[in-house]
Amino acid sequence: MTNKTKKAILAVSFGTTHHAESKVTVEAIEKKASECFPEYEVRRAYTSEIVRKVLKERDGLHVDNAWEALENLKKEQFQEVVIQPLHIICGEEYQEKVLAAAGQYKDVFDRIAVGRPLLTTVGDYIAAIKALKGQLPPQSDQQAVVLMGHGSDHPANASYACLQLMLMDELPNVFVGTVEGYPAFDDVLLKLKAAEIKKVVLMPFMLVAGEHVHHDLAGGHDDSWKTVLEKEGFEVQTYLHGIGENPAFQEIYLQHIEQA
Repeated sequence: MTNKTKKAILAVSFGTTHHAESKVTVEAIEKKASECFPEYEVRRAYTSEIVRKVLKERDGLHVDNAWEALENLKKEQFQEVVIQPLHIICGEEYQEKVLAAAGQYKDVFDRIAVGRPLLTTVGDYIAAIKALKGQLPPQSDQQAVVLMGHGSDHPANASYACLQLMLMDELPNVFVGTVEGYPAFDDVLLKLKAAEIKKVVLMPFMLVAGEHVHHDLAGGHDDSWKTVLEKEGFEVQTYLHGIGENPAFQEIYLQHIEQA
């Protein structure tokens, strides 16, 4: 009789220092993965070294990066590993930390596979827009929803522009902006004015409603998106929930695991 194959799913996200947010996003997806794939043990890794450092120094909590997690699975003699990134785009965190780690361990396990980030194929965008619809307020001519993505100087930042173009076909009053890329907030502001929008709902398009959401999106300081919009005369509401809380987005990640 041969020994049973040891299998693991490694859920890799950027990470968050907010434990309550982690519970309803990262942990919720991990829990569903355990339920959907009971023959696999689910492990966690974060790609942000800053987040990992804060958790270690502030809370005494160690979270593996991708290399450490794979090394531990190797030591525990797992034979099969499916790595599922919980990132939004195929950017630097995915390519230089998830794919790079997987590449270094490709000959260690009998099988290692990597799932897709949220926005990869055209089908992924269609599924994401469908999932998004479930959390949007009723559409009207004078009300818009502004989504905040993280943004990047990586070529994969084009994913946000692609998402905007596809949204225009179905949800013309949903606008995509980013903190660190294109479209920038100023680009979105021009579109809101051109469309003669009166009311704006601000909503993160990030896995977790973390620092960017509470500071850059909805903070009380002069430069937050909320404050600037209010100064420009818009009526502003905020929806402070990461898309990782949305069961429909969780399902997309589970489908990516299954396909991997």
